[in-house]
Amino acid sequence: MDVVNAIVEGGAVPALVKHLSNGAVAADASPSSMEVETEEIGVEEICCHRSHQSLAREVRAQVEVLERAFSWRLVDRTAAKRATHVLAELAKNEDVVNAIVEGGAVPALVKHLQEPPPLLVRDVGSGGGDRPFEHEVEKGSAFALGLLAVKPEHQQLIVDAGALPLLVNLLKRHKKGSNCRAVNGVVRRAADAITNLAHENSNIKTYVRYEGGIPPLVQLLESTDLKIVECKALPTLILMLCSEDPAIHYEAVGVIGNLVHSSPNIKKEVLTEGALQPVIGLLSSCCTESQREAALLLGQFASADSECKVHIVQRGALRPLIEMLQSLDFQLKEMSAFALGRLAQDSHNQAGIVFNGGLVPLLKLLDSKNGSLQHNAAFALYGIAENEDNVVDFVKVGGVQRLQDGEFIVQATKDCIAKTLKRLEEKINGRVLRHLLYLMRVGEKSFQRRVALALAHLCPPEEQRRIFIDNNGMDILLELVGSTNLKQQQDGSFALYKMANKAKMLSSVDAAPPSPTPQVYLGEQYVNNSTLSDVTFLVEGKCFFAHRIALLASSDAFRAMFDGGYREKDARDIEIPNIRWEIFELMMRFIYTGSVEVTNMVAQDLLRAADQYLLEGLKRLCEYSIAQDISIDNISSMYELSEAFNAMSLRQNCILFILEQFDKLSIVPGYCHLIQRIIPDIRSYFDKALKPNPSITQS
Repeated sequence: MDVVNAIVEGGAVPALVKHLSNGAVAADASPSSMEVETEEIGVEEICCHRSHQSLAREVRAQVEVLERAFSWRLVDRTAAKRATHVLAELAKNEDVVNAIVEGGAVPALVKHLQEPPPLLVRDVGSGGGDRPFEHEVEKGSAFALGLLAVKPEHQQLIVDAGALPLLVNLLKRHKKGSNCRAVNGVVRRAADAITNLAHENSNIKTYVRYEGGIPPLVQLLESTDLKIVECKALPTLILMLCSEDPAIHYEAVGVIGNLVHSSPNIKKEVLTEGALQPVIGLLSSCCTESQREAALLLGQFASADSECKVHIVQRGALRPLIEMLQSLDFQLKEMSAFALGRLAQDSHNQAGIVFNGGLVPLLKLLDSKNGSLQHNAAFALYGIAENEDNVVDFVKVGGVQRLQDGEFIVQATKDCIAKTLKRLEEKINGRVLRHLLYLMRVGEKSFQRRVALALAHLCPPEEQRRIFIDNNGMDILLELVGSTNLKQQQDGSFALYKMANKAKMLSSVDAAPPSPTPQVYLGEQYVNNSTLSDVTFLVEGKCFFAHRIALLASSDAFRAMFDGGYREKDARDIEIPNIRWEIFELMMRFIYTGSVEVTNMVAQDLLRAADQYLLEGLKRLCEYSIAQDISIDNISSMYELSEAFNAMSLRQNCILFILEQFDKLSIVPGYCHLIQRIIPDIRSYFDKALKPNPSITQS
């Protein structure tokens, strides 16, 4: 900034303003760093959707042209210009940049950053003048290299190929040359290439300084000092915004963008001078670069401290910005998403963006592989979600599922998505919930599914029974689980698992079993003790001494045995034929003490015994122990075990495991049959788990 101040103090600003007023910019305006070339050079439309082999052949063909066409002959300059243009067009697609570099394009492009050697006398008359396409080939090479340098892994490779000194020399061409437009073009391309090479690379930044790149860059700076405003340049710039010449209005919007970025006070001056409507008009320009700069500038106008967010929308910016979201141009989408994100900080704008069709394009941008574009879209969606009028639209178009399923590149985007989901969750009540319930009852099938899935994730726990039992949301989710469509099965299972976790806050159905309510526990010392024993069990040929009073209090099975019409009623010795001694002893220890250690070695046999003698407390201890060992490999047998012994707690744990691990289970043979088997039990589980919260009912 010290250098910039020195330039201004040296009287450069009035001269620049005079230059603007004389229309020099109209004559000399240069394209931007990302301008789509408009010259007619006979290049067919380049399609990057091609096989890797054909792409490699195309790259190699252009590299070979550049390697041999290094002279001032017209045919060579024409071929070289076309080759640089083709490579630049290909490089606009980040997915093919690596292939271009691997094809040897970097050395060939670097070679053409400088002028070819002078023609021999005998070749001067070969047509096209002495210096055909002066500056144009170098401009194309710089443009292509700048695009390749967008990827950090290629920056050093380009520098090592010798590009930096040549790019710095190109910056100095503005001091010479009669073709001012061409000179400005090559200088701008060189500056952009240097910027991309040095981006977040301290070593290359140092190298730029070492190669003498700083002074010419400083000379090219457009001053952002307030003196530009004082010298009355703004009216001229704003008039230029209305020019039909893309080169003129692009230069004007770029300069105004720099001014606005530099100072809040200048931003106010720009708006006061009437720049807003012309900038909005540029959103519909035929020049994509002007569109991009206009969108960026509107985003700056709509910053947090600005009062003109609503004015921008009222003056017609919304529709063109939303249309730009669907452009094939990556940078247009990025800047329009940025502007919409700023505009979405106003409540009425939030509703307007959705009403005008902006929600779905923004959601689609979440699939982008570009972190910046993805984040701009996420930030805009976060703003839109603030308005409860938009919540139903989010749900109807499947926005909740997109937010949940997306793969987000940077942590800031992940955080933004999490906050958006939280914001939506906070609004699932009152009229929003009533509207969603109405859609779930009478809407199209696809809407019903999206509503049920969204509510499973977002609704308050205390509203679950109302939504899924009273309003039949459970039927929709179970239909998804039982579908033949794997994605629907996954969505339904995940939603049900989320519901089950919420239900735990209102139900103890899955809690670890407490000790049973004390009845008559004689104590550890009476286990298999002949003292006062009045009944003996014969187990595996050994005697186990017991006491009827303890057994009668323990379960209905023993009460029936000793008080009913069975022969054991008066028997002194009772044979137990189907239980091992170890298991029987553990069962009796539980009866006498109310607790017992259940290991995984004995849990299943002990469960069988507990079920046989109706010892519910022991049964739950066994189920809890068994449930700790549920796995993908044994889930089917575990579920069968729960059915065989009416082990409800174990069955519920099997259900939750299946819902949680559905993705892994879905590749196991026979999983479909298992899913169909458990659907009735899923319904029963939630019918029990989603009973109204007693505390809420009482209040």
